[in-house]
Amino acid sequence: MLRLDTENDDIISELKKPLGKLYPNFEDAINEIKSSEFLISVGDATFSNLTKHELYPNIGIIDNVIQRKNHTHEIIRANHILKANNPAGTITDDLWETIGQALELSNSGECYVIEVAGEEDLAVLPCIIMASPETTILYGQPNEGLVLLKVSDLKDKAEKLISGFIKE
Repeated sequence: MLRLDTENDDIISELKKPLGKLYPNFEDAINEIKSSEFLISVGDATFSNLTKHELYPNIGIIDNVIQRKNHTHEIIRANHILKANNPAGTITDDLWETIGQALELSNSGECYVIEVAGEEDLAVLPCIIMASPETTILYGQPNEGLVLLKVSDLKDKAEKLISGFIKE
């Protein structure tokens, strides 16, 4: 398991910045989302916004919480729901393995949802490291909007950020 080093101000400040292009309005990103070869969404608000627009990621990672408030999705259009345990501030082996499993299985073209018991915020980093370069990842930047990133642009940065976590 990797634990975020809460005393490492460099990593904390990097993680607070958008890792990709910030769209204050979700709708402004729709054309780029539609043109994505492979799409991963991280976070309940992002997943919910996608499904409201009838867009379905190859992989959606949720924890049923939006800004510390419980959230239940009215409809999850996925026949495949995987589960992972991941306490806040960590990236567990279980989360790594479940993301890896979803990446393998989702090649079929069907949507896979990973429901995280705990917190999914840091799941963006293992997604960047494990996904193919042409993958697009979406996640919410609290109170700012939607972040859209291309994996090919961030593999090195994700590896560097992960290297600053504490291995337990």
